[in-house]
Amino acid sequence: MKQVVQNYKSGELAVLDVPVPGCKPGGVLVRSAYSLISTGTELMKVSEAGMSMLGKARSRPDQVAKVMQSVATNGVPATYRKVMGKLDSYTPLGYSLCGVVEQVGAGIDDVKAGDLVACAGNEHALHAELNWVPKNLYVPVPDGLAPRHAAFGTVGSIALQGVRQGEPRLGEVALVIGLGLIGQLVVQLLTASGVRVVGVDPDPVRCELAGRLGAAACGDPASAAVETAVAELTGGLGVDQVYLAAGGGSNQPVELAARLSRDRGRVVDIGKCRLDLPWNAYYEKELDVRFSRSYGPGRYDPEYELEGRDYPIGYVRWTERRNLACFLDLLARGSVDVEPLVSHVAEFDDAVETYRRLKDGELKAVAVLFRYPRQEGTTGEAAAPAVAVPAANVRPRAVRAANASVRLAFVGAGNYATSMLLPHLARRDGVELSTVVTTTALSAANAQRKFGFAQATTDLDAVLGDESVDAVFVVTRHSSHADLTRRALLAGKAVFVEKPLALTEEELAGVLAAVQESGNDRLQVGFNRRFAPLLREARARFGTRTGPASLRYLVNAGRLDHNSWYLRQGTEGSRFAGEGGHFIDTASWLLGADPVSVYAVASPGNEDLQVVLGYPDGSTATIGYVTGGPAGFPKETLDLVADGKALRLDDFVRAHVYDRKRWVSSRLPKARDKGQNAELAAFVKAVRTGGPMPVPLPSLVATTAATLAVRTALAAGAPVTLERAR
Repeated sequence: MKQVVQNYKSGELAVLDVPVPGCKPGGVLVRSAYSLISTGTELMKVSEAGMSMLGKARSRPDQVAKVMQSVATNGVPATYRKVMGKLDSYTPLGYSLCGVVEQVGAGIDDVKAGDLVACAGNEHALHAELNWVPKNLYVPVPDGLAPRHAAFGTVGSIALQGVRQGEPRLGEVALVIGLGLIGQLVVQLLTASGVRVVGVDPDPVRCELAGRLGAAACGDPASAAVETAVAELTGGLGVDQVYLAAGGGSNQPVELAARLSRDRGRVVDIGKCRLDLPWNAYYEKELDVRFSRSYGPGRYDPEYELEGRDYPIGYVRWTERRNLACFLDLLARGSVDVEPLVSHVAEFDDAVETYRRLKDGELKAVAVLFRYPRQEGTTGEAAAPAVAVPAANVRPRAVRAANASVRLAFVGAGNYATSMLLPHLARRDGVELSTVVTTTALSAANAQRKFGFAQATTDLDAVLGDESVDAVFVVTRHSSHADLTRRALLAGKAVFVEKPLALTEEELAGVLAAVQESGNDRLQVGFNRRFAPLLREARARFGTRTGPASLRYLVNAGRLDHNSWYLRQGTEGSRFAGEGGHFIDTASWLLGADPVSVYAVASPGNEDLQVVLGYPDGSTATIGYVTGGPAGFPKETLDLVADGKALRLDDFVRAHVYDRKRWVSSRLPKARDKGQNAELAAFVKAVRTGGPMPVPLPSLVATTAATLAVRTALAAGAPVTLERAR
């Protein structure tokens, strides 16, 4: 097998062929799927190895003291031989991974071969294809948690133990100094605990990332912004806790901690930074200085780590294994999100080059993962999986055409419903706005007053049971779309649901199960761009094609306000999961087919995406979803090239088709028409006449499955095949 090693004397890094470790009793043999590079601890070791002998001595005074003690005991010659022998040996790197159990040792009954586990330990969770891991240093990975995310388990446990040492309480304010990998995780854990966080780091990119992940404010330690934010959040009293997650030789972090702490505040050291405590400052405030020891209780205890002797929960609630399991549970439930921290995924064979790029500063990263080759017969995500697109086959029941007027009910009356849908419907002949349902009485009353609904209520069941209602519009937050759609279909209503239809494969399957059970396939998802008049005219002028096409779709999405509910990925899904279906549907409509493959790459923080879709005839569509563009640049631009022709759409304001002669749209509408009005007209007509829905159900399912597959492709780091169920 292969393993990453380093010679501390020469600084050499290598991927060596070494023997496979034996599967001893009390542990399991794990084949790695992903392992995480600690860009703090490991890079410090790599950098130290490249120093001169004097530089190594200066960086590790603790080891120099041991050498001097050995000289006093054993003499210079013996000590020299011992030190040189140790320095001139290969040592391992790595301590956090996720992999598949390959073999189970005697005495292990909580996992079996084929199970996915997260592993910890700088002697057991190494950057190696296979590792033997003792019982208290692995935990099973919760169902649905991606292996690349589970690989963060150890560093997550380090952050979690540090937060536990700070004893945060609801409503408190904390200062996190150092927004590297550990600091970013501490920010999220504190935010999940109901603590407001101020982050400190000289790197503006890391500050911006921490802000997206929940920090109330972030800034450079040398700026006045940090002190101003602390003063505003605490009424001038100072923060309750400070978490030192910074490294380096500066004493600035401990001095800043004293200055911004409240009286008798708590200062927790998680990282390895200089700790020359200014006596007066710490004494006058009687600050409580605490240290956080790695992953938690059990660390460095051989009886716990190697022999598997657990501590009784009544005496030690959170051991390192329990911390590891707790962090994975937080990941699985969406309380913590590590995907925005992934700056780069490297193939394991490229380990040496990856370390070089990190050391030289060529690769700027918060977190870097190694991906290992997948072995036949194993599970996990080490290689790209195939994603099943569920079948949308159904034997429809007889459709009841509406009466003279189509009676509509709205579930939700937020900004999109009241600005983009209801104004069109309220003035459309043959439409009767029957009932509006919201969770708060006032919002329902406002919608009733403004758009003329006959009734306003908070009782959804009453609407679903009202036989006079022909169709239900689901215009709520994303997390409720699938369930509300399912319930409305089972109640026999035609359904118009705003994108997305579903946030998970399970939710999509639930919607299709409702279609199958009820025979009701009267469903439309709000993919309105295919109905835009300008785009439809451009498509008609482009004409049919005979060869494969290349499509590029650039979406200048822009930044969201820090309090936008779109950022609540734990409950509302990623931003692309919510919006991406629009662009995939538009591309598929233009290309006349559903995608068969999905590949995706992301920028650091996962805000910006490049999604590449493959189609049956060899056509490709690339969707660039970016958040950092200027506000004055068009939000959506699209280019389609095939058969010597090209179509260009500029933000639904102007279109060009280039052939032997060029066509330019003559329309410059006062407002962009993205097709909502035409889409609603088509839906209302289908409900009134009993005719087919505007978009076939299999297409809606395929677009939703492809949108969800983007997340899988990011986790796998390779193209994902979309396999149609039969």
